[in-house]
Amino acid sequence: MRLPGLLLQVMLLLVPGTALAVDTLRVLAWPGYADADLVKVFEQRYDARVEVTLVSTDDELWARLSRRNGEDFDVFAANTAELQRYIDGGISVPLSPANLPNTARQLPRFRDLRAIPGLVRNGAVYAIPYTYSEMGLIYDRKQVRTPPESITALWDPRYKGRVLAFQGSTHNFSIAAQALGLNNPFRITAADFRRVARHLVALRRNLLSFYTTPEEATELFRQNRAALMYANFGSQQLAQLRQAGADIGYVIPREGALAWLDCWSLTRGAKNRKLAEAWINYTLEPGVSGALTKRQGLSNTLEASHLLQDRARIIWLERVEDAVRRTTLWDRVVSGDVMERF
Repeated sequence: MRLPGLLLQVMLLLVPGTALAVDTLRVLAWPGYADADLVKVFEQRYDARVEVTLVSTDDELWARLSRRNGEDFDVFAANTAELQRYIDGGISVPLSPANLPNTARQLPRFRDLRAIPGLVRNGAVYAIPYTYSEMGLIYDRKQVRTPPESITALWDPRYKGRVLAFQGSTHNFSIAAQALGLNNPFRITAADFRRVARHLVALRRNLLSFYTTPEEATELFRQNRAALMYANFGSQQLAQLRQAGADIGYVIPREGALAWLDCWSLTRGAKNRKLAEAWINYTLEPGVSGALTKRQGLSNTLEASHLLQDRARIIWLERVEDAVRRTTLWDRVVSGDVMERF
């Protein structure tokens, strides 16, 4: 027997588990960028459900987004250098700044989007700044009496087996290039690639371990009495270690510290652009951006930070010459390949 349309709809509403569907926002981000309590507030405000997927490396971010050309997520966070490959691949799509009134709260340096390399292409805006940090060196004051001055300290045999480094291809090739004195850490020439890869093998041999998240780094540093660590997450790691009671120091090496600027961007697979832009706008509220700083130790784009006082020694990340080649060689380095094979 066929039921009248209206009667059928009423009956479906009365059956348990058939509540009207709500929009789902799929967020791909880094730890601390979408905490559960803040997500809950957003869900209640917009009558939506948020699915958060966390990544810990740029390589993992790329693997997630490139698998189905961005169709699995609506909004993601990436640094300005990495963003270029997503724009090139059509994974990142332009957004509408007019739909983001909270950008008016940002510091002037972050409101001038055209002045930040990589955010605007052909007049279209692809991302909005959210948080940033430089990547310096953290050291144990008891084991390293004199603060390290150079990035080459990571290779110092005096600290063999007590050094921690980040598990990521792009940044490690850049810091190895810095250590070797190459002019541009983001533009390694074909002639220098072998030399840099071999230097990374030497770094691997000097390490206690690689880490992927700030929490893992804190645990490894404390439990294994590490002497020195390359702080890929910068002030976030510094804050966590100090909260854990570690007696540490922090320096920017004389070669300069690489610095990242993470931004929110939309994917081509965004099912509800209005909701995705609402998420970006929400993260720029003082309470949300402020929570990022208080909880994670990261700088936000609404408040002045002490991190950029010494700007001459800060090197904003740029697009690298060949991300695929770096990843391929890095996988060989990590897997234990010997220098002679490079």
